[in-house]
Amino acid sequence: QTIPVGQAVGTVLCHDITRIEPGGRKGPVFRKGHIVREEDIPVLLSVGKENLYVYTPHPGQLHENEAAVRIGNAVAGQNLAFSDIKEGRINFLSTVHGLLRVDVPGLCAVNSCEEIVLATLHTMQEVQKGQTVGGTRVIPLIIDEEKITRLEGMVKAPVLEVLPFRPLKVGIVTTGNEVYSGRIKDAFGPVLKKKFEALGSSILGQAFSDDSIEMTVDAIRGFIAQGAEMVVCTGGMSVDPDDRTPAAIRAAGGEVATYGAPTFPGAMFLLAHINQIPVLGLPGCVMYYRASIFDLVVPRILAGVPVTREDIVALGHGGFCAGCGECRYPNCAFGKN
Repeated sequence: QTIPVGQAVGTVLCHDITRIEPGGRKGPVFRKGHIVREEDIPVLLSVGKENLYVYTPHPGQLHENEAAVRIGNAVAGQNLAFSDIKEGRINFLSTVHGLLRVDVPGLCAVNSCEEIVLATLHTMQEVQKGQTVGGTRVIPLIIDEEKITRLEGMVKAPVLEVLPFRPLKVGIVTTGNEVYSGRIKDAFGPVLKKKFEALGSSILGQAFSDDSIEMTVDAIRGFIAQGAEMVVCTGGMSVDPDDRTPAAIRAAGGEVATYGAPTFPGAMFLLAHINQIPVLGLPGCVMYYRASIFDLVVPRILAGVPVTREDIVALGHGGFCAGCGECRYPNCAFGKN
């Protein structure tokens, strides 16, 4: 309805109110959805508004701002903060450096509710503190409260949350006669040190082994005895007869969840556990590619998320790196299954 400005207190604007200032500056004084207050009247008159198009909320209805807050409270889990409301939308910001986890079926259920929308980044990806990971709003300016109440009753667990990375102590076992003998300088260790430190973990040490299974087993067990909470093995992961790292991990007591991953780069990846301590066999591509199987699996482990063979199998959808001239990971399709 159209009403005089002086009668508009408590009503809801149907449109933006714009002010044009000398010098060509132009911008909104009040945005659509703003609830008119007594102190707004002089401002509205000063920009030439004597009449307004407004909504008058009725019992059983919610303004879009209030609806967005209630949706956010229903769907958001741990380590998420709300942005200010703008044009009826609330964004979710991570309060920690960690792993975004989205209940994808739950997300689809929310978006199946009439006039309610919720969008997120892809699940199971690293996010930074302060990063925006999703947003929600309702479609109309005014929504029936019953629709929001129904959503609140439907959501039984967080639809999105951020799991903080645990600072683990990591042991690196580098195998291969060429590195052990000094014929080739190791380049894998510095890469892994940089990657793990960027995720908040520390390197307990790096041990070098020749191609013998026995020496590699001793190095793996040695790190576990020192208190390593993860062991990663580099080298010896191909099908060459001298590459015996998978056999050594098994001989050290590793229960292998998967040997091989449907990802390029990263196919020759191994994941095992020794007394619940993850032991990884990393292919050489981790050293050369900015994004590889390392970046899809290790953040999950650091966030305390169990990684199963089924999880690895699912990486095949989206597991093919496009090999862009300039790597944009994580802002690309790699690993977004």
